[in-house]
Amino acid sequence: MTAIINIPVADWAQQCSADVQENAVRALEEGNVLFFPQLSFLIEETEGQFLSPSLVGKSKNVSFDISTGKLRGSNAGELETRLLQNMMHRFASCSQELLFNLLPYYQANVVQSRTSFRPVEVAGRVASWRKDDTRLHVDSFPSTPVQDKRILRIFTNVNPHGQCRHWRLGESFENIANRYLPSIPSPVWGSSQLLQLCGITKSRRSVYDHIMLQLHDRMKADLDYQSSVEQIDHEFPAGSTWITFSDQVSHAVMAGQYLLEQTFYLPVNSMVNPSGAPLQILERLTGRKLT
Repeated sequence: MTAIINIPVADWAQQCSADVQENAVRALEEGNVLFFPQLSFLIEETEGQFLSPSLVGKSKNVSFDISTGKLRGSNAGELETRLLQNMMHRFASCSQELLFNLLPYYQANVVQSRTSFRPVEVAGRVASWRKDDTRLHVDSFPSTPVQDKRILRIFTNVNPHGQCRHWRLGESFENIANRYLPSIPSPVWGSSQLLQLCGITKSRRSVYDHIMLQLHDRMKADLDYQSSVEQIDHEFPAGSTWITFSDQVSHAVMAGQYLLEQTFYLPVNSMVNPSGAPLQILERLTGRKLT
C-alpha cells in the first residue's frame, strides 16, 4: 500500500540535509506520497479574486506554460490575466526550487511541464467515466505520450476556507499490472504513426504509453475493483503540499477546491533506482522492450 511520508520542509527555498534528500527520493521511488503539512503557497491580496470557479467557465482548470508564459482556460480579462500569469509563474518557480532542493539527483534531467490551477469543487462534478478522477487510476495522458519518462507532480491546497483535499490511495503498481496486463491487447500495427500524423498525439505513442492508457481506463471502468480493492483515505489540509509519481501511485480525488499543481517529466534512467518505475515493471512482466 502507498504510504504518506511526512517531510519537515516549511519553506520552498529551504535547503534540505543529505538525510532528508536520501529518505525523500527513496520513499518517492518506492511509490509513496511525500507530504509537507506546513508548506503553504501564499495567495496575495490582489490574487484573491481568482478563488472562484467562475474563473474557468466550462473548463475545470487553468493551465500555464512557464517556458512561453502562455495561459489557457481562463475567463479573466487582460489585466487580470497578467496577475494570474504572475501567480502561476510564482508557483512554478517555487515548485522547481523545492524539487531541486529536495531531489537534487533529478535536477540535471527533469523537465518542467505545465502548471495548473483548479478552482472547481471536485465532489459532484459531472464527468464521463474516463475523465472521472474520483475513480482510482494511475496517470497517463492520451495526447502526450511520455515514452521513457515518469510523471512527477507537486500539489498545493490553497483553499481559503480551510477545506481539505480528499484523496483515496490504492494498491501497488505491480499489483495493478498483474491484475489487468494479461487482458490488454497489443496496439494495432501502424496506429502510433497514424495518431501522430493526425495530430491526436503530440509525439509517438509507444507500446508503454498504450499499456498505461489501458491500465488507466480499465481501472476506472471496473466498478467492482473501485469498491473492493484495498485502499486508504487521506485528507490534505489547506496550506499543505504533497509530491508523488502519479503514473505509479493509484489515486482518486474525492473532494476539494482550489488547488495548484506542477507537472515534471523525469527520464526513467535518471532515477536513483529505475527498477521501480512502471516502465521497467511492465518490461519485466512482459519480457520485452516497450519503448
